Amino acid sequence: MEPITITIPANYTEAGKILGIFELRKLIEAAVLCVPLLALMLFSLPFAITTNIIVSAVIVVPLGGFALMGIHDYSLLNFIRVYLKWRKNSKEGVVLKDEN
Repeated sequence: MEPITITIPANYTEAGKILGIFELRKLIEAAVLCVPLLALMLFSLPFAITTNIIVSAVIVVPLGGFALMGIHDYSLLNFIRVYLKWRKNSKEGVVLKDEN
């Protein structure tokens, strides 16, 4: 009897991602963070339109990139939630021990 060979496609880990790179949650988070900030900056800065676009791009593009990448496989807002929970527990004197 011959062994059964199963071929795993090279892009199997890209399932559920936009353009094969960005997770849907991270893309939505980036849009929710960046679009209102961009609109606020474009309409509230007192400079010429070209200057407003440049200043907005300098602030919004890095924020959007950071939100798309996330931190340690967490989305940006999920990481902030975990971090704040850790800070609360560390202030109460709770020591998290490594199980290894």
